[in-house]
Amino acid sequence: MGVKLHDYGDNGKGQRLYGFNCPGCGYDHAFEVPRWNWNGSMDTPTFSPSLMCNKSIPTSQCHSFVKDGKIAFQPDCWHSLAGKTVQLPDYE
Repeated sequence: MGVKLHDYGDNGKGQRLYGFNCPGCGYDHAFEVPRWNWNGSMDTPTFSPSLMCNKSIPTSQCHSFVKDGKIAFQPDCWHSLAGKTVQLPDYE
């Protein structure tokens, strides 16, 4: 099992920025700690609440929960993985 997250470092607001490569839309999605709760694992991450990307653009919206290294895409995603749960890919 490989590393699923990338550590982008401090975001300049006293928070740490982490991201993962989304297999649904192909883009990196980032979350801030401690703004999001995170279990501290780079290989089986869980964070909450959900992550909503491009909320104001329904044709590219991506909404998901990440738990135990799996990404659960919500039905309101625009891509083909909407409503499915898949393993997070290793971060390249």
